[in-house]
Amino acid sequence: MGIPIGVICPESFAGPMADALKDFPNFEPLLRTYRSEDEAPGLAEDLMKEAEVLFFSGPLPYMKAKERLKFAVPAHYLHLTGTGLYRALFCLEKKSGLVSLSVDTLTESMVIKAFKELGEPPGALSVYAGSKPYDREELISHHRRNHEQGISTAALTGFRSVSEALKELGIPNEWVVPTRQDIIVGLERAPLSTETRRSKESQIVLGIIAVDNTGELFGKRSSEHEVQKLRLDIHRMLLGYAESLDGHLTYLGGDEYLFITTRGIFERETGGYKFFPLAREAARSFGLSLSVGVGFGRSANEAGTHARQALRQAREAGGNISFIVREDRSVIGPLEMSAPLEYNLALTDAKLVERAESSGMTLAYLSKLSAHVSRRGQLDYTAQELVAILGVTTRSVHRLLLQWTDADLVRAVGEQKAPAKGRPKQIFRLIFLEGF
Repeated sequence: MGIPIGVICPESFAGPMADALKDFPNFEPLLRTYRSEDEAPGLAEDLMKEAEVLFFSGPLPYMKAKERLKFAVPAHYLHLTGTGLYRALFCLEKKSGLVSLSVDTLTESMVIKAFKELGEPPGALSVYAGSKPYDREELISHHRRNHEQGISTAALTGFRSVSEALKELGIPNEWVVPTRQDIIVGLERAPLSTETRRSKESQIVLGIIAVDNTGELFGKRSSEHEVQKLRLDIHRMLLGYAESLDGHLTYLGGDEYLFITTRGIFERETGGYKFFPLAREAARSFGLSLSVGVGFGRSANEAGTHARQALRQAREAGGNISFIVREDRSVIGPLEMSAPLEYNLALTDAKLVERAESSGMTLAYLSKLSAHVSRRGQLDYTAQELVAILGVTTRSVHRLLLQWTDADLVRAVGEQKAPAKGRPKQIFRLIFLEGF
């Protein structure tokens, strides 16, 4: 149900690209790799049949595709920024020093600025200024000529294939590899021109906010007057949040509030479904935590049903957390609420949810396990540890582990030695949550 985005990059760059794409649950990535930039046009032609937008890892594959094709969908490429340049300069300094450099793709001002920020005197620079900035052979000749004439001691290039050719020629060089931050910025811009993005901007989003442990929270107040005052303060904070979403807030009674906004605004305010800034304010101002369930849907009724399902998952996971259920019942989350700058975002496929439920893994179990993995970054557990997490008996856990193993959701990966003469404990890996 996300935006199909066709991503084209070198084989050596597939790992970092795939890793960055995990931070965008609103994408349906179609990742294609090449060994030579000459393969890029063919890959782009195939991807245009499925994707709404194309994203190239750099200007060279983009330009090669543009020369041979007429793009039927918006196409973008990854621009280099200073972060990748700093890494490249650091590597070159260790290899051969920074006395004189031959440079392509980057501007002279970018390189000089980097030297100044590093507190290093800029060496002699020979920046390519010819008429073929994306021609591989032209750039190789530029660096080779500079090296042979003693103009430069090393080269900086924005192209992997140029770097490999220079390496074969024995010329010290460094490929200015785009950093994760470069990729994130590029991917954030890519979907802005798509039809899906434009149509979903105005889609209605329903969210239910529940204040955790209200009994304990209000019980600390010395009088009913103090309780009512706290309720008003919480309501005022939530009204401010709804206002920031340009949305509407309704008190549902008890400890629950309903907010309505549009998907475009909600995506921007949550940093692309990554965190809820409201949670930090709630913790700082009132010492309380929130459970939030957000629903997307093709109708208001469907969005409301999904919001309630997402909230149930948040509460079953122990609270102070949030889930988002999308149109196809796939789940985004869990999102940590108390530390929004250290989130761990994941997307649980709808088919996985169905497979888990058919194997005896209820939404309550799925919520608790995914929340624990997200918080701890741990995938391996003993049966005794799962007893504590799920809140069930040892017998029940062993029965569930058998069902989950048969369904290929978990796998035995080893044993934990007992401290005394007891039997070793078997360790199980939650393979269905790998990637969280």
